[in-house]
Amino acid sequence: MAGNEQETYECDALVVGSGCAGLSAAVTAGHHGLKVLIVEKEPRFGGTTARSGGWLWIPGTSLAKAWGIEESEGQAKTYLRHEAGNSFDAARVDAFLSEGPKAVDFFTSKTAVRFDMPLTFPDYHAEAPGGAQGGRSMVTRPFDGRELGEQIKNLGSPLPELTLFGMMLGSGKEIVHFMRATKSLTSAIYVARRLSKHAIDVLRHGRGMTLTNGNALAGRLAKSAFDLKIPLWLSSPVHELTVEDGAVRGAVIERHGKLIRINARRGVVLACGGFPHDVARRKAMFPHAPSGAEHFSPGPVGNTGDGLRLAEAAGGRIEDNLPNAAAWVPVSITERKDGSKGVMPHFIDRAKPGVIAVMRDGRRFANEGNSYHDFVQAMVKAAKPGEEITAYLICDHRALRKYGLGCVPPFPMRLRHHLATGYLKRGTTLAELADRTGIDPQGLTATIAEFNASATEGRDPAFGKGSRAYNRYQGDALHGPNPCVAPIKDGPFYAIKLVVGDLGTYAGIKTDEHARALDADGQPIPGLYAAGNDMASIMGGNYPGAGITLGPALTFGYIAGKHLAGGPAH
Repeated sequence: MAGNEQETYECDALVVGSGCAGLSAAVTAGHHGLKVLIVEKEPRFGGTTARSGGWLWIPGTSLAKAWGIEESEGQAKTYLRHEAGNSFDAARVDAFLSEGPKAVDFFTSKTAVRFDMPLTFPDYHAEAPGGAQGGRSMVTRPFDGRELGEQIKNLGSPLPELTLFGMMLGSGKEIVHFMRATKSLTSAIYVARRLSKHAIDVLRHGRGMTLTNGNALAGRLAKSAFDLKIPLWLSSPVHELTVEDGAVRGAVIERHGKLIRINARRGVVLACGGFPHDVARRKAMFPHAPSGAEHFSPGPVGNTGDGLRLAEAAGGRIEDNLPNAAAWVPVSITERKDGSKGVMPHFIDRAKPGVIAVMRDGRRFANEGNSYHDFVQAMVKAAKPGEEITAYLICDHRALRKYGLGCVPPFPMRLRHHLATGYLKRGTTLAELADRTGIDPQGLTATIAEFNASATEGRDPAFGKGSRAYNRYQGDALHGPNPCVAPIKDGPFYAIKLVVGDLGTYAGIKTDEHARALDADGQPIPGLYAAGNDMASIMGGNYPGAGITLGPALTFGYIAGKHLAGGPAH
């Protein structure tokens, strides 16, 4: 690379990655007057954020206070200390709890970002010390994609498995309307209007324009960046960081087939989405994936650990001692209509009444209504050594048609495709279902009999399904006496195979409370920042509540952007 011939680009701050963390850092720095450049290696922007649920976990916000939710002093810190255990990082947790509410106020008052907070969305371990029944998890408000103008075509798509006719459903109330469309006139009218609007948008624009969940968050943050005239270069991977006198001064990127040297006077923010598709690092850090291949991530395939490698080359260190290297989620592998494979995360179906999970021996192993992260840990622990780590969701015909299961929608949608591909297994009897799935028939029959004996009364003495606030929130509030428990008795019976996936990696670049990357001696590397899933998680390998990746991503992107703006020029 001859220096005289190489094209250069001058800016104050270079942001690598266009998900929540990167866009947060860029918008914050841009708002403070810095000249910012965002580079994204993928042909579309939004990263993992664009296909996520769009929830953020940030305690103590003005949104919560507007509901009259005032946390006691130190309550959230107590909870995070309990959750993180020996991996608790007081300085970074303090920064998160202090700056998170400020970040929310900044984005909701100065940018296009807006959030809605349900009054009751409990922490995943609400009963633990410092846990809360609500007021910490918020979701991005739906966004009209037309506000992005021509850039809407460059926004990453939502995960197909989480859409209906290609339409993103908003969390909470909207999902309830769709599930009750055949039972409630109000819901039927709502669904008809929503489907009609989506159909018109597709005809006019080639896609739905009502962005919800993570697509709305990515869209709103991107709109905020474009409003500040911040350029976003797509298909522009970083080849290397430029380091002079121990300080990161910029990077060399590839764009349109040419190498360009980016001189970033203040520094570089790494926000490349972690390493869910880095097979070598998975092999090293995921105990359930001894070859690196026994793992199935719904995250973008471009998230291959670029940020971690760039940081290491500049002297940064990776935190690899967390008890869990990623945020685990059970997933099922489905075959799409075009023949490609899809990865479906199982968030809420496990908690529904009439649904249980068993291992190959036909035995239950966990409270199915617990968080996905906890469920996978129990699944891995229950697996026999040397066997594929897999479990099966089991339900009867009534439960399947009422609630759906995985990619299988509820009545009146058809089951034919999922039965034909083998994604959904069906048996007239439990023995036939066991035969078709490879589950031990005696174990399964005995488990269902044992479960049903108490389920008719709404009890689950074996695992306490429905005993926790989070279980009940994800259950069926209209089903009693326990919103999570009903007998499995009306054949035919169904099963879906579960394997281990993730919602983002936890192991990442060691940083301080200012989001600065640290070297082997624990000292900040001048000019180098990390946020989002590139940054080692502050959750200590645990999963405290809905939005514990995006909440810190927004916050530490904001922290990095502010620090860049206040830092000395090189």
